[in-house]
Amino acid sequence: MYLLIPGRHHLLTDFQFKYLNRLIKCSLEGEKDVYGQPLAASPVEGLIFAVTSANHLGTKRNPVPFYLRAMVIQEFSNSLDVPAYVYGIDDVGVIHDFAEYTIKTIRHSSEGAHNLTPQNTVVICSTSVREMYMKQGFRILTAEWDPATSRFTQPMPWDLVNLIAQTGDWRKNPTVLEQVHPAAFKIWSLYGVGEKVQQILKDPIIGADGDLTATRDYNVYVKQMDDIAALKYRETAPYIQPGNIGDIGCAAGSWIKIACEDDRLHECDFYGIEVSRHLYDICLQRKHNGEFANPSVFFAQKNAVTSLVFEPGSMNTIHTSSLTHEIESYGSRKDLLAFIQNRYQELVPGGVWINRDVVGPENRTETVLLWLNETDGANDLPMPENPNTQSLAAWLGQLSTKALFHRFAQDFRHEEGYRLPHEWVTIDGTTYCKLSMQDACEFLFKKDYHDNWLSEMHETFCFWNYNDWKQALEDAGLRLDNLSHTYRNEWIVQNRLEGKTQLFRLNENGQPEPMPFPASHLLLLARK
Repeated sequence: MYLLIPGRHHLLTDFQFKYLNRLIKCSLEGEKDVYGQPLAASPVEGLIFAVTSANHLGTKRNPVPFYLRAMVIQEFSNSLDVPAYVYGIDDVGVIHDFAEYTIKTIRHSSEGAHNLTPQNTVVICSTSVREMYMKQGFRILTAEWDPATSRFTQPMPWDLVNLIAQTGDWRKNPTVLEQVHPAAFKIWSLYGVGEKVQQILKDPIIGADGDLTATRDYNVYVKQMDDIAALKYRETAPYIQPGNIGDIGCAAGSWIKIACEDDRLHECDFYGIEVSRHLYDICLQRKHNGEFANPSVFFAQKNAVTSLVFEPGSMNTIHTSSLTHEIESYGSRKDLLAFIQNRYQELVPGGVWINRDVVGPENRTETVLLWLNETDGANDLPMPENPNTQSLAAWLGQLSTKALFHRFAQDFRHEEGYRLPHEWVTIDGTTYCKLSMQDACEFLFKKDYHDNWLSEMHETFCFWNYNDWKQALEDAGLRLDNLSHTYRNEWIVQNRLEGKTQLFRLNENGQPEPMPFPASHLLLLARK
């Protein structure tokens, strides 16, 4: 008889060892299943650890990589009298037949050596996952869970993970020392797992699965990143210093891919840092596909806000694009300032941080008038009920510019508690929206992101202007190169703004006077 133990297995407990050891010694004799029915005595032939979410790491739900979880299991099993087998089970989303999927994966991975059935396998599971195996006909042992009292009688491994995350020196915590199995304690100590888990689980920015936002359509997002990668690279290439080159927020690795084809950089080492699990997986797949001309390309899933991601004083060039506004948006001003300080620490003397992003207008506090076209689309089109990303985008695309602003005013950073201050005024028969220049620019440069509207509504583009950036960089010890500048994306002006909207300020006679559209982006070259 095999014992199948499904779970994420970030660590193993002393209770688990004693429980399994007893089952092996007694050959299941005297054990009762979840229904209280005795199991037939049968020698235990082996343990099958099904490590779920094996393709996830560095997230709040799955902080420990699969290879370290497997090392813990093998170290744990060395003192048991039967062999232990470890199989990684990838996360495939929510499916009703996950138990069946797990069994099939084990059979495939073992090339048929472990064809687990209700006749040759007992499942050990103390969580609700056991119900999936019960439907497949498997007998269940519940370990930490007592069916008679409907409660846990022993700490679960994840309870101890959370305890370690909240404990400063976790190696000295009495509960950890008593309840974590020595094998897990050894591997966690040897590889600094506890410290990594503390950092990940306390991170205020990333979500449970390692993403800044849960509303982004990554198929659309990756295509957008690839489409503008060449433009980004042409804009930043003249300022890259050869050596160790890091791309933080590397998305799908598109910028690094082009940089690898630059003859000036063929002897450089490239390091891509991405917090999103979805995008990190794409980077690894692209490397596996051989898409990078330079073999010295390394990717890591890390958050560059809360800590350094490169060794201090090690990087000749750090590149970021369309990232810093996300830190301000999903984190806080404190997080953005910490991010800047971390980049200073990582650069070699003379090294450069190239930051390309959106920017706020110089006169962002000025009150302005915004004319909005109401004849270029629908004004009373009802919003679809419970729209998905695609139907919402289609609906937004049918609205007039004025109706789109009404939607924007309701959605923009609403969940963050922001209520966009504005009022409608009519002058000489023309209606304008009266608001701050900053809020007007938030709408102007965000209004056409229909495909990722829910995600974009969390983000602020115009919180700092160029001088604000200059001050923050200098406060961190960086020097802003004179080649740094702001610029206006003329394509956006010609294709998305002209004829649809216009900015005005009141002149001395109280009449609206047209204003030019302001700069939309900046390129910062911050040197140490």
